[in-house]
Amino acid sequence: MNSVMVVAGTRPEAIKLSPVIKWLQKLKVDMIFTWSGQHYDYALSEVFFRQLGLPDPDVNLDVKSGNHAEQTAKAMIRLGEAIAKYKPSLVTAEGDTNTVAAAALTAIKTHVPFAHVEAGLRSYDRTMPEEVNRIIADSLSELLFAPTELAVMNLTHEGIPLRKIQQTGNPIIDVVIEHEDTACQKGTELLDDLDIDSGKYILLTLHRQENTDNLARLLDIIKALSLIGERHKIIFPIHPRTKNRLQGISSYEAFKRKENLILIPSLGYFEFLGLLLHSLVVLTDSGGVQEEALTLGVPTVTLRYNTERPETVQCGMNVLAGTEPETVSKLTEHQIVKSQELRNRVPIKPNPLGDGNAGRRIADAISDAVKDGIKVEASDTRDDPYIVCGLINPRQLKSIDNSFEIQGVYNQAGFPQVTPGNNNPTAKNSRILVRAPLKKMMEILNK
Repeated sequence: MNSVMVVAGTRPEAIKLSPVIKWLQKLKVDMIFTWSGQHYDYALSEVFFRQLGLPDPDVNLDVKSGNHAEQTAKAMIRLGEAIAKYKPSLVTAEGDTNTVAAAALTAIKTHVPFAHVEAGLRSYDRTMPEEVNRIIADSLSELLFAPTELAVMNLTHEGIPLRKIQQTGNPIIDVVIEHEDTACQKGTELLDDLDIDSGKYILLTLHRQENTDNLARLLDIIKALSLIGERHKIIFPIHPRTKNRLQGISSYEAFKRKENLILIPSLGYFEFLGLLLHSLVVLTDSGGVQEEALTLGVPTVTLRYNTERPETVQCGMNVLAGTEPETVSKLTEHQIVKSQELRNRVPIKPNPLGDGNAGRRIADAISDAVKDGIKVEASDTRDDPYIVCGLINPRQLKSIDNSFEIQGVYNQAGFPQVTPGNNNPTAKNSRILVRAPLKKMMEILNK
């Protein structure tokens, strides 16, 4: 059966998968949409499903909350049952949640190929559960959709063959571009209700475990907000996790009385995007908000010590502040001062995260892979089980056979390069990293 099982379980996953799902439908790919319910009951998610034109789920795993082991285990058990029932030809998921790790593990253990959307992002911080989930998903994938050149390079450095990787851009860029006008109007309406002018406030999002569950960091962020609030209004759509944490340490009532801090409930996606678009600066610990802010030209201060979206920092739109109050306050003022300069750059330079066509590229690749009969790969190394890596040049490349895996391409200075199509390293003087049986490697190297 040539069907594709698309798995999501959180609001960001559903948002980012919406362009992929739209294009799979246009391509008439038989799709089984599976909702894990990791963060939201479907009833609570139905509004933004409608906003984004997502279909009702064919399967609801109803995983709900729990620790990482519980969520992953529940998702694997119930997803395994769904795979046994529907027998998909491929399973795909997006991002770095427990749902994604569970989908990759369950697919590979049932010998169904897995495709990872947003592959190759790395913070290099393995204390983050999201980083662990990314590594699991990528290492088990037969098809990896990397949003950026750096993401491609990250994957090749981990030994994943170039032929499995496609640089597609990130589908969140598709969503932001498509719905920017709607979001702008929603934001205007919300600001009218709050009696706040566009560009006269800072937007705050705060929800990540490393900030909310670390009391010292959480208290530092509260102090930072007090410093910033002396000069600027802050709108904070408070996440349930953050609210519960503040209530748990008996700080919520005092927190919501802080000067210039405007607490509002969590928002629909278009409403949030509208507030982001109209903001002066955004303070966030969210990876997705870093991407959305860059696309909309909103200067960002990230309340973390690392990021898996370094492209946003490299272009100057984002700064990593950590959580120390004085540093956060200082960098926020820095981004405010540079705000107009940063915004002026956005129309000039291409968005490093994508051009708005990621969904179509991903759907086309999935459709082609299923038609071509993609399988979980096995190997036959009876002739030479000793597998090694080596560097060859473009001339030697012409002599390799299918027992060689191309893993990466490097220039004379040793810097990695992303080649056209990620699999045609023919640049003069380049060096190609390949993996092959020892005997065949020696034959090529000795020519």
